[in-house]
Amino acid sequence: MAEWVGIGKRARRCYGFDEIALVPGRVTLNPEEVDTTWEFGGRDFSVPILAAAMDGVVDGKFAIEMSRLGGIAVLNLDGVQTRYDNPGEVLDEISKATPQAATNLIQKLYTTPIKEKLVARRVEEIKKGKGYAAVSCIPQNAEKFAAIAQEAGVDCFVVQSTVTTARHISSKYAPLDLYKFCKELKVPVIIGNCVTYDVTLELLEVGCSAVLVGVGPGAACTTRGVLGIGVPQVTSTVDCAKARDFYFQKTGKYVSIITDGGMSRGGDVCKAFASGANAVMIGSAFARAKESPGGGYHWGMATSHGNLPRGTRIQVGLSGSIEQILFGPAEVDDGSQNLMGALTTSMGCLGTKTLKDMHFVEIIIAPSIQTEGKVFQATQRVGMGK
Repeated sequence: MAEWVGIGKRARRCYGFDEIALVPGRVTLNPEEVDTTWEFGGRDFSVPILAAAMDGVVDGKFAIEMSRLGGIAVLNLDGVQTRYDNPGEVLDEISKATPQAATNLIQKLYTTPIKEKLVARRVEEIKKGKGYAAVSCIPQNAEKFAAIAQEAGVDCFVVQSTVTTARHISSKYAPLDLYKFCKELKVPVIIGNCVTYDVTLELLEVGCSAVLVGVGPGAACTTRGVLGIGVPQVTSTVDCAKARDFYFQKTGKYVSIITDGGMSRGGDVCKAFASGANAVMIGSAFARAKESPGGGYHWGMATSHGNLPRGTRIQVGLSGSIEQILFGPAEVDDGSQNLMGALTTSMGCLGTKTLKDMHFVEIIIAPSIQTEGKVFQATQRVGMGK
């Protein structure tokens, strides 16, 4: 599987979404009769898509609407929603900044201390609107924020950092005990992010309810450029899903794998499920929703790092409502709207009844999949040529 890259050093080839294609099945199904349900935390969700915990994507109103449509939106407890009583003013300031000033402005705005009272308030706002309250924070804040959020009625807690392992070593502070955290919290816990079989297996063993897969693939993320780390999403999802399957065989406990980042179109979402995902987490596509708090702008969770930002603010524009992005009707030609329609149609063409059936479809290496026969789209900058 690996080839030599120099004396004594071998490297294996890994693959991203643009390098593979899915092979149609021997049987086709009516797309209206496939089942996209995924089970998480003892509940069934008809939309296997989570909106990423980014300040330009999710606020309370967005989370409520996403819940109404059958999905989950994760609110970032380390961001402006818990630092400012009126985050709308701050978000507006960020969206109006020039590209040259945006990163410094975000770094400055995120130095305002988090107000613990706002952690509870944001959860309560979502619950008052009858939404599914999922929140996220870094490991250093997890114990404190989880206790507050749980008392406020949170439904799910996400512990998320650039790279998360079950064995974090530090002499400067006490690392979060993930096993104890998952055991004591009374709501499902999602942990991320990771990209390898071994780390996934160890994270599953701490007792979490799902694992986020992906380091650096997000549209606003610069981790791969700044730190040089990451694994393309197809390979990382396949490897982490294999750990999930081994863990299930060993323990009888099935834990979901959520591919996080790198998906901007329906085809990417379909390929993630074929690679072994149970659900996907998306940021940039939802940042284009008119309900998103960023006003058509989107920035990574690590953009605000005071010393080494690993994200940037990007402009994605506004293209439609959350409902359009999930269910259509699509008014654009690039596959960024009607993601659920794309998924069900793909499942029908592949002959897969359920999302778990998607895990067994044939994948081929296809470096020309984005360009073959698409010369007019490329020259005219339409459809797949954008």
